[in-house]
Amino acid sequence: MKNQINLNIKTPCQEKFSNFTPTTNGGFCNSCTKEVVDFTNWTPNQIALFFQNKNNSNTCGQFKNTQLTSYSKPIKQNKKLNLVSSIGLACLAFLSFFTAQAQDSNNITKNTSKTIKQLNQPILIKGTVLDDDGLPLPLTNIVLEGTNIGTQTDFDGNFTFPNKLNKGSVLVFSYVGYEAKKITVTDPDNKKTINLDVTLNNDHYILMGKVAVKEVFQSKRK
Repeated sequence: MKNQINLNIKTPCQEKFSNFTPTTNGGFCNSCTKEVVDFTNWTPNQIALFFQNKNNSNTCGQFKNTQLTSYSKPIKQNKKLNLVSSIGLACLAFLSFFTAQAQDSNNITKNTSKTIKQLNQPILIKGTVLDDDGLPLPLTNIVLEGTNIGTQTDFDGNFTFPNKLNKGSVLVFSYVGYEAKKITVTDPDNKKTINLDVTLNNDHYILMGKVAVKEVFQSKRK
């Protein structure tokens, strides 16, 4: 039974992805005159769905080495059954919602006001950025996601973010040769200052080239 696909790059490309003209899914290679899809940030399920389509078998892509492996094909579900289940769940959710509204309307109002007040409380973010061996990473970039507001770590890997942040804000930590990390600001204890200890991992090496897609047969015998 063909229930898996195996991905491999037999002959890695020597072109530099950073030199390609940006496209919707990656970059355009002038050497082979085709788009090279950047899969490095895709989830396993997204990759499996992409290559399950036969039209995508002749694809050039950029991958982390750990992504060149076998993927289980997503199971096709019965559309009629899904529709009936969705309608049933929607009705149940509808009834549960109005029941809860009638019983807890006063509590919801109080809790909502309290939550909004807590979310609006500004928080000072400090911390230290280390590598896998526990050594400080100086000049690590720390940026508030979606903005150009940020800072860098000092020689000892320490930092203090220049702006106070609200709960739910996302900080992006990046350092050349290391895998970037996103951290969401949470404050369960309602503190005015949070100290973060952040560890960045060595990034996996990147391979680029024409993807060899092979369907894997799996026996039903145990």
